[in-house]
Amino acid sequence: MKYFILAAAQAALTVLIILVISRRRHNAPSTKQRILAKKEDNGKELSELRTARARSLSVPLCELSRPSSLCDIVGQDEGIRALKAALCGKNPQHVLIYGPPGVGKTCAARLVLEEARKNPESPFDEKSKFIEVDATCTRFDERSIADPLMGSVHDPIYQGAGAYGAQGIPQPKPGAVSRAHCGILFLDEIGELHPTQMNKLLKVLEDRKVFFESAYYSRDNQSIPAYIHDIFQNGMPADFRLVGATTRLPEEISSALRSRCVEIFFNGLSPNDLKKIVCGAVERLGCVITDEAASCCASYSGSGRDAVNILQLAGGAAHMDGRAGIRKSDIEWVAKTCRYQRRFAGCLPDSSKPGTSFGLGVSSGMAGGTVIEIECSATSVPSGTGRLDITGVIEEEEIDMRSRRIRRKSSIVSSLDNVLTAAKRRFGIDFKDYDIRFNIPGGTLVDGPSAGAAFIAAYLSAVTGRSICGKICLTGEITMHGDVRGVGGVREKAEAAAAAGAHMIIIPYENKDEPLPDAAPLVRYVQDIGEIVDLALGGAGTEPFAHKSGVHALGGI
Repeated sequence: MKYFILAAAQAALTVLIILVISRRRHNAPSTKQRILAKKEDNGKELSELRTARARSLSVPLCELSRPSSLCDIVGQDEGIRALKAALCGKNPQHVLIYGPPGVGKTCAARLVLEEARKNPESPFDEKSKFIEVDATCTRFDERSIADPLMGSVHDPIYQGAGAYGAQGIPQPKPGAVSRAHCGILFLDEIGELHPTQMNKLLKVLEDRKVFFESAYYSRDNQSIPAYIHDIFQNGMPADFRLVGATTRLPEEISSALRSRCVEIFFNGLSPNDLKKIVCGAVERLGCVITDEAASCCASYSGSGRDAVNILQLAGGAAHMDGRAGIRKSDIEWVAKTCRYQRRFAGCLPDSSKPGTSFGLGVSSGMAGGTVIEIECSATSVPSGTGRLDITGVIEEEEIDMRSRRIRRKSSIVSSLDNVLTAAKRRFGIDFKDYDIRFNIPGGTLVDGPSAGAAFIAAYLSAVTGRSICGKICLTGEITMHGDVRGVGGVREKAEAAAAAGAHMIIIPYENKDEPLPDAAPLVRYVQDIGEIVDLALGGAGTEPFAHKSGVHALGGI
């Protein structure tokens, strides 16, 4: 009886399981139904995607104001000409573009391919592609699983049971260097590229192809498709022209990369250039702006992007107030709210005080030349008790080398030491007989040996109580013997002097053969500090200095 009950229970349980399974099969959709349901889901998702793409917001002003041709880029005539010479001929070259942010580097790179296609001798044609990559976002790993720049290999262990994964076949995936084949590869912020990626890029530039490796590849594997054999054995084509843009200084870029490229420099934008950008953006925005407001907007802008951003916010404020025009008050409200700092365009005074001179420098970040005011005061003290003080300069610098770091006195302090030594040797003026104080107003740290000429002019002006003659700017390195040596950035310095209203610039004779802008003021080339004194102090270089007691400085004798 016991066994009979157990058998009956098992039979009932079996029947119950069969009934549950049959019901599930009856309720489960068929293969055809599953396919239809999947198609329906795909169709719904595709419809939502198309609906989303059909909707869009208004185009931002930064896109509306973007140049549509190289001719529309403001303030970079020389740079654009050099870029076209490098890429639009029958033998295009690799290019590095240096310049501060927001001056048109990216726009120029995007538009140069269209310009090159107009030349029938150019190797670029309608099939040539422009591939843009931001070097700050390139990711890679040592196993080459993912490398959007160079390309990667999907090995079976990583790619899973795909079309080739189930067969144990490695599958190469092209990167940006291959997609740019016979076109242009634009690497924005190339100075931020990882050193490993930089080394790989240099190899591709040399070979004009990229090679892949995989432990799963074998020449003898007949199941591997012929094109994959070809890629592993001969490489994937990557014959392109590189255009790199960076805000870094040239010395911060790999020398191996620089040696393979033409280097082009874009200048910082002047107030007039920024005003042109503002007027062009206003026209595209469809509103009006007063000339005073346009100048005000330019004065608060550090780049073209700043000008457009300020203008867009000011235009929005005017629209909310029901006005079609943008006023100066709107620009000032934006500057106050968003904390923009006004850029003052320095103009040389009609007359300067004793002890004041104006040197010329080049701004960091390649933002162009700049005029530097230098003040000096000299107070007579008992012989040998004088002190020297200097403010507004970099007094010490640290140099980071590959294996060590070294610290040294900055070049501008060394230049000042040379000036004081030269003045003592040539004119018998011992700085220990004075309390000397040098100051560079403005709060911007200054460094470099080219301030020597301005230092000697300010120093002798303070000691003698004579003012610098007229609107004169100076640049040049001074040696201990009083010689004037050549300096760099003469063109940019001359442009800055012209913008500041200088009537004369004093430049080392060694820079005589360097081209200067057409708008440069009167230029005088000098070889000796005596010539500087003759020009800047009205002939005092040939006369004995009259040593006077008291303060010979900014406030007079």
